[in-house]
Amino acid sequence: MSKDVKSVIDEFNSSVNMTTKELESWLETEDSQSVGQKDGDDESIGHKSGKRIVELLQKKKDDYTDDDLAHMKKVISYIHRHSAQQPDGDVEHTRWRYSLMNWGHDPLK
Repeated sequence: MSKDVKSVIDEFNSSVNMTTKELESWLETEDSQSVGQKDGDDESIGHKSGKRIVELLQKKKDDYTDDDLAHMKKVISYIHRHSAQQPDGDVEHTRWRYSLMNWGHDPLK
């Protein structure tokens, strides 16, 4: 495994701070399904990404494909970019937090 690949996997694992079980449970909620940009579909981009993240968390490192690594980079980028836009005040019940959680990151953890 190259150093770059290892770096992406490590950053993905540190950015995604929800467990597989937590993320799966979250994705089933109305709050999860109510946020995010929809791309001409009933399901938001973030919600679809959450499902993909669950699959990635269940895979062995040696089984990651180039497509998996590309999605990991997308997740890392989204989490960093969106985290920087934190609103003032209590964020517990905000669309901002819910959107991040769809991408596997709970900012309250």
